[in-house]
Amino acid sequence: MSDNYYAVIMAGGGGTRLWPLSRKAKPKQMLQLIDERSLFQVAVERLGDLFPPERILVVTVADQAAVLQQQAPDIPVENYLIEPMARGTASVVGLAGIALRHRDPDAVMAILTSDHFIGNVDKFLQLLRAAEQVAIDGYLVTLGIEPTSPSTAYGYIQQGDLIGSYQGLNVYQALRFKEKPDDAQAVSLLASGDHAWNSGMFVWQADQILGEFARQMPQLYGQLENISRAWGTPDQDQVLHREWSEIVPETIDYGIMEGARKVAVIPAGGLNWNDVGSWDSFFEVLTPDQTGNIVIGGQHIGLDTSDSLVYQNDGDRLVVTIGIENIVVVDTGDVLLVCQKDDAQKVRQVVSQLRASGEKFV
Repeated sequence: MSDNYYAVIMAGGGGTRLWPLSRKAKPKQMLQLIDERSLFQVAVERLGDLFPPERILVVTVADQAAVLQQQAPDIPVENYLIEPMARGTASVVGLAGIALRHRDPDAVMAILTSDHFIGNVDKFLQLLRAAEQVAIDGYLVTLGIEPTSPSTAYGYIQQGDLIGSYQGLNVYQALRFKEKPDDAQAVSLLASGDHAWNSGMFVWQADQILGEFARQMPQLYGQLENISRAWGTPDQDQVLHREWSEIVPETIDYGIMEGARKVAVIPAGGLNWNDVGSWDSFFEVLTPDQTGNIVIGGQHIGLDTSDSLVYQNDGDRLVVTIGIENIVVVDTGDVLLVCQKDDAQKVRQVVSQLRASGEKFV
């Protein structure tokens, strides 16, 4: 691997679908959900064989930076890029792009997530090695997850002609992006056999992605250029805050990828990937007991209880369930969530209602 290859971890999200555990003050990536390490710590550690700490950047918001720095102390403090406020993943990528352009004009950047589960780390690193080579050949690269169901929670990427083989992996043209379809569209996309889920992980040359910003999002590009001119000067923070407050929030998928030129997709079959985006996703990353239940934390007695999740972070409380099936129970002390497993995605609707009413529980 070249010394021009950098990992950029996006770590400013809120993870609202894992409420009430995931809150604004302690979002999903900071939580110890799978084992004794946080998802952010796992995301950093799995890069160890490919990216030394000095070539790992973290983009986050100010009220999360201190905790993340404590969780990953080997990453230099100056490698934490602080958004004044959340403005979507397009601005995150743009900020990282201008920071890397100042550091290394030949930088290739891997845009990675801080809160996803990846079971096959060796395959993940193979994908990142291949993606760097494809990016050097002039492509914007996305990692495509083989869909296992007609999910409406993910965007989809249509796979086109074969570009070639890199690191023993086939790489294809990406024909189009389709963001989060409805139920009927998802069924059709899955049946077509040529669509992958959008993992939200990308690899590209910093200069090339900034060129796409200039072409497709000229207003944001102008704001980024104003920040870039002040980068490394005494005016950096002032200009960053001024420009950032005027940015219109947008995702990298809608803002850039749907209209980007020369996009490649690398199928990531066998990655054992999950975005751990909702409570029902725990059944895909953890092994249930003999009755199909997953119990995390605290004390639980279950009678005639099956295919259910019980989570609590209060070791002194006893949770008893009787005669339930396909239920999620989450007890955080101040909030008790009970829902059908199939309705776990609706938690974000509750969060929206609480935010609108100014409730303290978010």
